[in-house]
Amino acid sequence: MKAIRRAAVAFLAAVAVLVPAPLSTAAETDPGHGRSVITLPGATGAEGIAAGEGSTFFAGDRLNGNIYRGDIRDGTAKKFITAPAGRAAIGMKVDRRHDLLFVAGGGTGQAYLYDLKSRKTEATYQLAAAGASFINDVTLTSRGAWFTNSQAGELYFVPVGSDGEPGTARTLKLKGPAGTVDQGFNLNGIAAAGDGDTLIVAHTARGVLYTVNTRTGASAEIGGVSVPNVDGILLKDGTLWAVQNLDNQVSRIRLDSGLDSGELRHVITSPNFDIPTTAALFDDTLAVVNSKFTNPGATSFEVVRVQAR
Repeated sequence: MKAIRRAAVAFLAAVAVLVPAPLSTAAETDPGHGRSVITLPGATGAEGIAAGEGSTFFAGDRLNGNIYRGDIRDGTAKKFITAPAGRAAIGMKVDRRHDLLFVAGGGTGQAYLYDLKSRKTEATYQLAAAGASFINDVTLTSRGAWFTNSQAGELYFVPVGSDGEPGTARTLKLKGPAGTVDQGFNLNGIAAAGDGDTLIVAHTARGVLYTVNTRTGASAEIGGVSVPNVDGILLKDGTLWAVQNLDNQVSRIRLDSGLDSGELRHVITSPNFDIPTTAALFDDTLAVVNSKFTNPGATSFEVVRVQAR
């Protein structure tokens, strides 16, 4: 899994290009109160983050799968779940209705479901072959969780019943541009629109966003949007935030009602960014994880707080 990630970083660095300055930019250091940088004590890597109840967030150790719980207001975090050996933690989302945490397992080809009350593993899914896949990110709908694979033109769905009971995973083969696979990292971040019948997926190598029909697998590019090195994405009320890792920035994009096109409204930067990968939204604040992919000797990892607008 480490080798896959290192190869991906090398590829991204090779293809990264300079782009014209966007419409507006702003450097943010602290969105109001509390600490602007929250350390994940003892973490050996970082990549995913998810918003929990209130000001609570969960973040993962990319290399060993451990889960941290923190408070975005207090500026504190500590290890919450010690993962079994062999796991990884990439993208993640919290199902607040059922107190469940969904975690993408990267190069293991797996996805994990944790019970946040007991801190125990509720379920493990082998979504794709280990070593030949990279389960990268996850989004939630009212019916369950969708996962991306950066090495295949397909998504995976894990249903969750009204009682919180997870079901059997299934694979959705994608049609159109999102279903074709390039060298390097392909599908990455994912977000659900509306009732979840439409998903938005980010393509890292191409720097574009696609819509996906969850019934047919058909996909289409969202026009007018260029997001080189895009990683995790967030969507709320027609506004999409795209984390661009090697660019050390987050782009805020306004999408049209049909999700056919989008317009860049703002670029968020911070002197504290160090290859950010994913973000969680807390009202007008973004909590952004530093991966430090280009710093293999990094010994500390953190969450950075910035203004969302």
